[in-house]
Amino acid sequence: MSIETIARRYGSALADVVEKTGETETVSAELLQWEAMLSANTELKDVFANPAIQHQSKERVLEDLVARTGPSRTTANFLRLLLRNGRLADLDAINRRFAAEIEQRRGIVAAEVTSARELREDERSELRASLERLTGRQVKLNFQVDNNLIGGVVTRIGSTVYDGSVKTKLENLRQELIGS
Repeated sequence: MSIETIARRYGSALADVVEKTGETETVSAELLQWEAMLSANTELKDVFANPAIQHQSKERVLEDLVARTGPSRTTANFLRLLLRNGRLADLDAINRRFAAEIEQRRGIVAAEVTSARELREDERSELRASLERLTGRQVKLNFQVDNNLIGGVVTRIGSTVYDGSVKTKLENLRQELIGS
């Protein structure tokens, strides 16, 4: 089973739980802290991923960390579940899927925007408004700069790409001229 499938199952199940309990923001923040802790300490992450280390030893380490950090009951139980199923080392992928699931349930769609230069705030606002009209949903924008675009913007929402870059327009023109 792929890590994406696993992350989707755990992320979706956790989203179901936190929506019922009203702990969405708390659990999200706590899991981000745990992800950062595991990322910063590769030895700790390796302990949880290593099948040669006994499960009881891993449980003791986790319980010690839970006692020190004091997460909510839901977060602690979720971490225990991940450990029991050998998935604690996959927390980063599960966390990304959980965040995406929460956004989707709230009617928010993520858009990756790549531009040739840093966009001004008014350009960002205008782009957001256009994308929200286009999708009929609230849009969360993530910006990147790629100097190879020459000019314009490329926007990816899910699997759909809106390419308004000068580089692509020039390439299309070249193809037309070659084809004539």
